[in-house]
Amino acid sequence: MLGINPVKRRLDRGDCVYGVLNSVPTPWLVEMLGHAGFDFVVLDMEHLSVNPETVEHMIRAAECADITPLVRVTGVDAGAIQRALDAGAMGVVVPRVESAEQAREVVAAARFHPLGRRGITGGRTTGFGRLSLEDYLARANDELLVVLMIESSLGVENIDSIVEVPGVDWILEGAMDLAHNLGVAPDTSHDSVRHALKKVAWSCTRAGRHFCAIPRAKGQYQNWREWGVRTFLVGEDRGILFRRLCELRSSFET
Repeated sequence: MLGINPVKRRLDRGDCVYGVLNSVPTPWLVEMLGHAGFDFVVLDMEHLSVNPETVEHMIRAAECADITPLVRVTGVDAGAIQRALDAGAMGVVVPRVESAEQAREVVAAARFHPLGRRGITGGRTTGFGRLSLEDYLARANDELLVVLMIESSLGVENIDSIVEVPGVDWILEGAMDLAHNLGVAPDTSHDSVRHALKKVAWSCTRAGRHFCAIPRAKGQYQNWREWGVRTFLVGEDRGILFRRLCELRSSFET
């Protein structure tokens, strides 16, 4: 049953929130991330072949472990957005948003009337009827997060109009794809990428939206904190696990 979104409450209090991108699609890992103290997890359906039933189980695992589950869908796709939210996700992450028109399409798919055009269903999101539809509709519009990814120069160019779209909550940077688009990949620290991200972050601040940064190098986290950023995606579980396993194995070298 859809409850109160703890990530929104923490941000309202002025706290920082920290999340992980999930690329190992198993409920137990999602549960472990929650017990490790992370605030949110992004379940990736853009790059992974994960069936909807598994995603629903991963959302349940997140609920059990007190970590806010967001689902990254494949793109600006109203059907995919609705299915993710109907499964119980507390928000959607939408890649490759490049215009205010696309942002409005996402909001329309994710929000109920009068904020959008999302279709209504019951099931697990209403506790199979324990939460009235009236209360559910109001709660969903208040609690669900709409997160847009900026991953191209066109998205950066249009960021001022994108962040002004009512119903948008966060902007998540996609520095690696942005570096590809700018022709400097894989250098996410290239001046052109850094300037673009700062423009996006500044636009978010001006519009009262949260900019979600991905610290990739030493000093980046502190720099973003000095900019007032309080929302961070700190890594991908697949990469974190692999690096730690390599370190563990190397520690036994003679």
